[in-house]
Amino acid sequence: MQLRLSPSMRSITISSSSNGFVDLMKIKVAARHISYRTLFHTILILAFLLPFVFILTALVTLEGVNKCSSFGGWDQGFSAGLMIQGRKLVVMLWQQRLVRDFYKIFNQVSSEEIPDGLKLPDSFSQLVSEMKSNKYNAKDFALILKGMMERSEREIRESKFAELMNKHFAASAIPKGIHCLSLRLTDEYSSNAHARKQLPSPELLPVLSDNSYYHFILATDNILAASVVVTSAIQSSLKPYKIVFHVITDKKTYAGMHSWFALNPVSPAVVEVKGVHQFDWLTRENVPVLEAVENHNGIRNYYHGNHIAGANLSDTTPRTFASKLQARSPKYISLLNHLRIYLPELFPNLDKVVFLDDDVVIQRDLSPLWEIDLGGKVNGAVETCKGDDEWVMSKRLRNYFNFSHPLIAKNLNPDECAWAYGMNVFDLHVWRKTGIRDTYHTWLKELCHYEDVVVGEGELVFSLHNLKSNLTMWKLGTLPPALIAFKGYVHPIDPSWHMLGLGYQNKTNIERLKKAAVIHYNGQSKPWLEIGFEHLRPFWTKYINYSNDFIRNCHILE
Repeated sequence: MQLRLSPSMRSITISSSSNGFVDLMKIKVAARHISYRTLFHTILILAFLLPFVFILTALVTLEGVNKCSSFGGWDQGFSAGLMIQGRKLVVMLWQQRLVRDFYKIFNQVSSEEIPDGLKLPDSFSQLVSEMKSNKYNAKDFALILKGMMERSEREIRESKFAELMNKHFAASAIPKGIHCLSLRLTDEYSSNAHARKQLPSPELLPVLSDNSYYHFILATDNILAASVVVTSAIQSSLKPYKIVFHVITDKKTYAGMHSWFALNPVSPAVVEVKGVHQFDWLTRENVPVLEAVENHNGIRNYYHGNHIAGANLSDTTPRTFASKLQARSPKYISLLNHLRIYLPELFPNLDKVVFLDDDVVIQRDLSPLWEIDLGGKVNGAVETCKGDDEWVMSKRLRNYFNFSHPLIAKNLNPDECAWAYGMNVFDLHVWRKTGIRDTYHTWLKELCHYEDVVVGEGELVFSLHNLKSNLTMWKLGTLPPALIAFKGYVHPIDPSWHMLGLGYQNKTNIERLKKAAVIHYNGQSKPWLEIGFEHLRPFWTKYINYSNDFIRNCHILE
């Protein structure tokens, strides 16, 4: 049906098609009876009413009225279209109501506990099967669904914590190849005179205290890691003949460490290997707190005990738990890890040194570090609160200290930027004029309450009575007390000198890594461990001599 108005608005023509024939009806409008305005308003009213007529027709059709309704002038095709649209409208309204009902039920059961006797399906297919055989009401279905989701979340969470624990133990373990290397070199020390030769040779002894050389200090019990640090520093140096390495190790590793550098000389550089037992200054009298910390059962249990027992994992995120595990690494109670606070006393003749951790690789000449003016400060270090890496370069004091402890809140600012160990330039000459060591000891005394007991003539024994702060002031380790001790004595250096985080995550910017002077595998995923990141490992292994008999026979990283 078509409706046509003449341009003059004086006639209306209605045409309809029926069975192939066209019927025309023409109505003339008398100008004197119907005005243009009246006709226009009439058409507007019809245009407004017609949609309601269509909807009414659809509803009547769905209720079972005959296809030919009171609006019988409309053909069957138009009626069928209205019926389809009406059905869609009803389905849409029904779906909306169903969603509202489900939301109401889910909201109701969200605050309810899962009944103890409720049997939960083990899989989605089992749930569908039980729904077919059992006529669940909506609330029962919602409770079963909630129980299944809570069980899955609990299992995933437990699995994640178990993974973190396994990774922690893997990071703390000594790989078989590295253990083999240490044993074979120790045996070589006892049977091979060349492995016992003096390091350095007598004519080079004056170099050890010559401040015109570049002095590096490395404290480690990992022979393979020490070899990588020394080799990478020498190969990257523009003046390798000016390099002097002071390698400090513990008593059990000394023979193997000495054998390695005696049998694998790094000429023209100079290497000195010294055990902690060979430093006359390292006595209980000079290092009382560290001796106590290393021997106290409470602290040893903190690092070596069950890390999950007593922990409320329901209130702990996996990332927080991983951070706590990292802070509980057993290496933090090793005396080697605390030696850096005593460098001015251990090397009384040196003025400026670079201290390196054993998990770094040197990729660029570091001699310009000795030219940096520290401005009267003691420690040249990279700050760790400025960078794109949220995991590594977003550290402030709040990340290391418990500011709910009144002593911490009173003395420290949680927003103060932290700095990193791993590659530090120390001005020992200025350091000797400060009270950094005393401050370090003072704060450790706050953590560990101890008293002196005199046994015999002049012999001191330090008895650790209790953990005064119950290990709540900070995460135990070397960095937190150092952040306090070096407060006001740190000079920030350019971040390109020291890139951190290669042991934390595999999303490392490779281009930045290649440009960094020192790359640091701090974190659990050390490059010598199986859990190390494969794409980052080659930057470390490139400095290993796989043709060496000891390396080959111990199957290092095979």
